[in-house]
Amino acid sequence: MVDSVRAALYLRVSTTRQAEVDLSIPDQQGQTSAYCARHSWRIVAEYVEPGASAMDDHRPEFQRMIERACDDDHPIDVIVVHSFSRFFRDAFGLEMYVRRLAKHNVRLVSITQELGDDPAQVMMRQVIALFDEYQSRENGKHVLRAMKENARQGFYNGARLPLGYSLAEVEKRGHRTKKRLVIDPVEAETVRMIYRLYLEGDTGKGPMGVKEVTKTLNGRGLRTRLGARFGVASVHKVLTNPVYAGRWRFNQREAKSGRAKAENEVIEIAVPPIIETAVFDKAQASLKARDPRVLPPRVVTGPILLTGLAVCATCGGAMTLRTGTSKSGKVHRYYTCSTAARVGKTGCKGRSIPMDRLDGLVTTHLADRLFGPNRLAGILTSLAQRRTAGDAEVRDRVEALQSEIAQAEDKLKRLYRMVEDGVTDMDDLLRERLAALKSERERAKAALERIKAQSAPSIVIEPDQLERFGTFMREKITVGETSFRRAYLRAVVEAVEVDDHIIRIHGSKTSLEQAVVAGEQIGKGVRSFIRKWR
Repeated sequence: MVDSVRAALYLRVSTTRQAEVDLSIPDQQGQTSAYCARHSWRIVAEYVEPGASAMDDHRPEFQRMIERACDDDHPIDVIVVHSFSRFFRDAFGLEMYVRRLAKHNVRLVSITQELGDDPAQVMMRQVIALFDEYQSRENGKHVLRAMKENARQGFYNGARLPLGYSLAEVEKRGHRTKKRLVIDPVEAETVRMIYRLYLEGDTGKGPMGVKEVTKTLNGRGLRTRLGARFGVASVHKVLTNPVYAGRWRFNQREAKSGRAKAENEVIEIAVPPIIETAVFDKAQASLKARDPRVLPPRVVTGPILLTGLAVCATCGGAMTLRTGTSKSGKVHRYYTCSTAARVGKTGCKGRSIPMDRLDGLVTTHLADRLFGPNRLAGILTSLAQRRTAGDAEVRDRVEALQSEIAQAEDKLKRLYRMVEDGVTDMDDLLRERLAALKSERERAKAALERIKAQSAPSIVIEPDQLERFGTFMREKITVGETSFRRAYLRAVVEAVEVDDHIIRIHGSKTSLEQAVVAGEQIGKGVRSFIRKWR
């Protein structure tokens, strides 16, 4: 008696959505099974691939089938597919695996494209494979064009949602529901906290590094959307994602290779911003400059006034001390771009400026311009106006969180009432739903408490206080030991950006306000160094 042919069925659809709603896999299974029955073949295995592209071989079930078919005990005689495109949509890949299977006496059979093994039939299979590959690439091109147009209209295309956002259904078009990104009021507070800790720090200790932000989030019990602890990479991703400034970028990378696409192919979608553009830009500048405000102790205590503050305007690298000796033996000291000094002109064109000259320009400008009573009053007035505008935004955030809490409590009450009235039983599914609602409520309450804790009382600064502070600072930054002068400078200056023909001094109005309030205590207790991730 001759043993029947042992067949394995391979069934595939391209997306998980197709696998969930389409009848393709059951139809493939029915037709391939009927084909085997007509030929008296015995089905020994079925390999189902729900949601995998056939443009490559990165398919778990496909690989498992190939490995089993090539085993030494020869368990499979033929692999049966509905069409060659179910097996592979790449002509080279199809031929490579057909030949690999043939070495183990395993055939590939398409029930809708029955072909033999003679040269003409092999050529026909290769032609079919080329057309399948062409059709797949054309379909991909049309799908991408449709997705880009969908993005231009501001709709969501299905990527992973960033922390701080959820989806809202905005309209129906046929059987498709169009969605847009909206702010999740609970998660958005975590995003705002990340930026605040990174740029301003907590409890007056100054800006934090990414590692320290991560440690603080985890220490306060905050978690990612999936309930995991925050990692350095996830915090850095939040700090560098322009979506938080209102710019959701679509089509940035090739789907298969991950290579970055040309900027003109990227679609920017306007979404509700969680933070101001100025805050996002400030974070990017700080990351690029590797946060020169917070430096190792050997730098903080060195004899250089602008160490840790002076940066190159071209590359953002620190301006560090370099010395040179003239023919007369006199030593000259310069601030020089560290990138250019380290790697040469390929890293940065670089620049140098005499140390005494830059120190004098910066301190003179601050003494004459910043620390005059009128200038200080103008800056602090604008800060107060901005804070007043921010108060309205905070009120909106509080109302959104209070609404989240009220909705969760209302749903909980309805479920409890249904149990009390005997409408439903307290089964495992209901317990899970109750636990989820309680978790949502507690998360919203915690976010609300954080907002209240961050809301500082209004600060009142009298004119004579401004005058005293200005006089005090003019003296402290121009006279005395370098280490003390630097401590006072660092209290109000974040960076000194050195360009070829202009010097920009950057500082925070909030830090300036805190310095005015601190008065003569400002130079006492310079914060300790916290090593940054970058």
